[in-house]
Amino acid sequence: MVTVAQTDLQSRTRRIRRHIVNMVYGAKSGHIGGSMSSTEILTVLYDRILKHDPANPAWAERDRFIMSKGHCTPLQYAILAEFGYIPVEELSTFRQKGSRLQGHSVLGKPAGVENSAGSLGMGLSFGLGIRLGMRLRGQDSHVYVLMGDGEQQEGQVWEAAMAAAHHHVDHLVALIDRNGIQNDDFTKNTMDSAPLEEKYRAFGWEVRTDVDGHDLAAVEAALTWARDVRGKPACVIFNTTKGKGVSFMENNPNFHGAPPTDEEYVRAMEELPA
Repeated sequence: MVTVAQTDLQSRTRRIRRHIVNMVYGAKSGHIGGSMSSTEILTVLYDRILKHDPANPAWAERDRFIMSKGHCTPLQYAILAEFGYIPVEELSTFRQKGSRLQGHSVLGKPAGVENSAGSLGMGLSFGLGIRLGMRLRGQDSHVYVLMGDGEQQEGQVWEAAMAAAHHHVDHLVALIDRNGIQNDDFTKNTMDSAPLEEKYRAFGWEVRTDVDGHDLAAVEAALTWARDVRGKPACVIFNTTKGKGVSFMENNPNFHGAPPTDEEYVRAMEELPA
């Protein structure tokens, strides 16, 4: 049974996907596929879980969200617009000269962006450092790090995973968007990182796996579980579909980093009614 609150979230996720398509189409560049696969994850995180204040983005006690898969800024900026950090109208400046909204995230541009990202695989290390600093200051805020499954091929991810478990760093949550595609091919063809859940458990993490990343209730339950883990870091592995929401983009490596054509744009917007 879908609740009224879930219906509101469904409407919001559809608006966010419209923002994503509009931004990438307008800029004629950008990453649609991985932005669409993580939409429900971030929508629920910001709406139900994350401790944050758009009116005071520098609030010292806030939770931190780290976008490790930093090319998926269309989603990040759309989220920030939906939750009041920036005007929705600013989204039209995506990847334009002089805009704050660049193709890869830049710390503080705009407020609410907590890390700079270019090369993949650095977000978990960054998030670990932030959480260790919080612990030294006696703060119990959380750090949530969103990674792609292609990132799991990076050695730095596993160095951070090992260090986080060794230091018993709780309130650190790794969110893995397992959509099965990286760049222009499927991850299993590039370098298969399965079984991810067994690897994270072996490294000393609490793990919740095979969560439907497009089921709002399942996402909320998993994020709530992760928030409450104590004594060690937590990892949630979401099964998602790259390009989710637009039929011809779904599970299609061609839409990792390519904009839609004029005809595809019209079709996409028809499939994402306002």
